Amino acid sequence: MTRPINGLSHVKGSTARPLINATIPGFMAEVRRRYGDRVAAVFSQTGERWSYHDLMRRVDRLAAGLLSIGVYKGDRVGIWSPNRPEWVLAQFATARIGAILVNINPSYQSAELHYALHHAGVSTLITAPRFRDSDYLAKLQELAPELATARPGHLQSEKLPKLRRVIQLGGDPMPGAMSFDEVMSRGGAAPKARLDGITAGLSPDDAINIQFTSGTTGRPKGATLSHRSIINNAISSARAMRLTPDDALCIPVPLYHCFGMVLGNLAAVSYGVKMVFPGEGFDPLATLKAVEAEGCTALHGVPTMFAAMLDHPDFDRFDLRSLRTGIMAGSICPAPLMKRVMEGMHCRDITIGYGMTETSPISFQTAPDDPPARRVSTVGRVQPHVECKVIDTEGRTLPVGQQGQLLTKGYLVMKGYWNDPEFTAEAIRDGWMHTGDLATIDAEGYCQITGRAGDMLIRGGENVYPAEIEELLVTHPDIAQAQVFGLPDARLGEEVAAWIILRPGAALTAEALQDWCRERIARFKVPRHIRFADDMPLTATGKPQKFRMRDMMCQDLGIAIPS
Repeated sequence: MTRPINGLSHVKGSTARPLINATIPGFMAEVRRRYGDRVAAVFSQTGERWSYHDLMRRVDRLAAGLLSIGVYKGDRVGIWSPNRPEWVLAQFATARIGAILVNINPSYQSAELHYALHHAGVSTLITAPRFRDSDYLAKLQELAPELATARPGHLQSEKLPKLRRVIQLGGDPMPGAMSFDEVMSRGGAAPKARLDGITAGLSPDDAINIQFTSGTTGRPKGATLSHRSIINNAISSARAMRLTPDDALCIPVPLYHCFGMVLGNLAAVSYGVKMVFPGEGFDPLATLKAVEAEGCTALHGVPTMFAAMLDHPDFDRFDLRSLRTGIMAGSICPAPLMKRVMEGMHCRDITIGYGMTETSPISFQTAPDDPPARRVSTVGRVQPHVECKVIDTEGRTLPVGQQGQLLTKGYLVMKGYWNDPEFTAEAIRDGWMHTGDLATIDAEGYCQITGRAGDMLIRGGENVYPAEIEELLVTHPDIAQAQVFGLPDARLGEEVAAWIILRPGAALTAEALQDWCRERIARFKVPRHIRFADDMPLTATGKPQKFRMRDMMCQDLGIAIPS
């Protein structure tokens, strides 16, 4: 069923196994019944170990605690935190009562945080105090100075009028906030009957998660996912890896991504797998230690993460023979790296996945028995219950092997962009999600991603949209024009580059501009390569020619010009 239809670049996944028509809490009740005494989660940094019974008891306490402070079905609950135990609890506790979890990138700066909270109408924010060099509490106090005098749970903020409650993870809560432990204690011996009654009133098609993904317009858009879409995508990816309850999955990827919370957490619980979290953020040494200590059989990551582990000076002292599978996604895996992962890390059955947040996320995935050549040149074949096709600019389905835009259809397509009907209508037409990616599908149904219809670049697995950065750069008082694009990078796949035209008489250095950017956008979006010029190459109609700028910068920097 995964072979192309009628010689066209049009494939449909198997429907042999029916989709699960359940909510996350309904699904988790069955998981608890089957696997209750098995280890559910290990947090290497804190030393915590939970069984599935422990996990669900904590989830119910948090769910009841959230109810007690006024969080109900449909309310948006933001989480701004790296990978901590509380993140996992929040994922399942919000689903338990039908609240919508809003994932917030831990790298966000104040303006990005404000937009996400305001646009999604977040009424409750669960936040870590800080992550790395970012002081979350200071940023919140900057956005909502009213916290200083607010009674916890009763915030009235001019800039964030919907935000009422701030829940702080760890330490004494700042003025106006309540502690996570306090909310948990309010749950007490969770009134299970009340929680079960709420769960019974939920629908598998209810919105349960909003994940912000920047667009080519530069404005972040909130992809809205349902119980049904992410449960079934998690199950499909777990089956592709051939996971069983005897497996242990190491999850060093961030939970705010679909990669972490769907392909990691949900995929693991769907088969009673042990989840292993090495730390708050990716660290190659901590990940290697966790894999060895817990006998992990599966490992997730983007190619740069696998490369960082393989290149670590202490790599050879770790016994990784327990490893077998996992998912590598986010960008293309070079053949030499795939060979090292399969041989040096023993991940013989590692799979490659392709998708996007808007499709919950995976639509194509390789199989463990696909030859290595398929795993480096393609993203595999279409997932069950998913339909994909490649079209030309007129919307016609192309013959096998021809390049065009990839479209995806099925249960996995998002409900829409939160509060953005125009962008939703543009992205989803007749049920087809227009990915913006260029692709080919061969005669055996394997898909190859060949480029992007838009300007998006992928830096170390992070999607970077030039328009967003360009809009920021031109707000600098010294900058007249700015164009942003990607340059090839051996470690990260692509690196952010900027072509800048200054205002007359202005003097600005690359270092000063980078420092200015770091205060306003996530670090992975800050241009690494900056060229100051008097003009820029243009088309006859006056449009910037980014490909010429890219080639000129590559030549100046001694980087091989992409074909």
